[in-house]
Amino acid sequence: MRLIVARIGLAVACTALAAFLLFPLYYAVVTSLKSGSDLFRVSYWPRDVELTSYLRIWSEQNFALNILNSIIVAVCVVLISLALSVTAAFALSRVNFAGRKTLLFAILAISMFPQVAVLSGLFEVIRMLGLYNNLGSLVLSYMIFTLPFTVWVLTTFMRDLPVELEEAAIMDNLGPFAIIRHIFLPLMAPAMAATGLLAFIAAWNEFLFALTFTLSNEQRTVPVAIALITGASEYELPWGNIMAASVIVTVPLIVLVLVFQRRMVAGLTAGAVKG
Repeated sequence: MRLIVARIGLAVACTALAAFLLFPLYYAVVTSLKSGSDLFRVSYWPRDVELTSYLRIWSEQNFALNILNSIIVAVCVVLISLALSVTAAFALSRVNFAGRKTLLFAILAISMFPQVAVLSGLFEVIRMLGLYNNLGSLVLSYMIFTLPFTVWVLTTFMRDLPVELEEAAIMDNLGPFAIIRHIFLPLMAPAMAATGLLAFIAAWNEFLFALTFTLSNEQRTVPVAIALITGASEYELPWGNIMAASVIVTVPLIVLVLVFQRRMVAGLTAGAVKG
């Protein structure tokens, strides 16, 4: 009897938590399907389904280019972060050198700094490199919060892999990069999928750096583009357009999470347990 009650309580708690987490997205979808004065009425189901807001997003703004910019930046951030993190994880977990633990904690400590604290210094670096109002500035700046996380997770994952695999590869005259490519990469697929997906989400949703380092609409990513959405006139509030754009940019993240959810859970669990 206690087991049945516990299962019912768990089901109720999970249902309540899911409803709490999914309600904002649901209400955004409902609001995006309204138009006119219906936008100001609180209702949990649209009386008339209107696609006006979605049509305006594509016709009144260059929203497709903003989505493309976000895809380019997020994909580049993930690829560069994983490439650097795998090699760094190999050095931090397999190579004995003085200050290895100190370096690892220093890398993790970088992620503790708020974005505002490094904004002015990073702006000077980007201006000096000639990357202002360029997608390269976003790729460079996003490394600040993606690299520490990916390096830490992949290091803890690689540290617990059997040493015998590496020793056998060395006996076969494989170099460090060959060992990483043929031995570690296949074994680290779950961890890399998890860290890569989280890095993609972080880059996709980032707002402060994107707002600071881009000026023209041709270089803006979707978070900034959504924040700068305006109505057709100064008296028209663009809530429907904002909700429609928010729903559009959320769909790719939901699809990615559903596709990689098994690898993501496996990678994060392995990293947490082995750390």
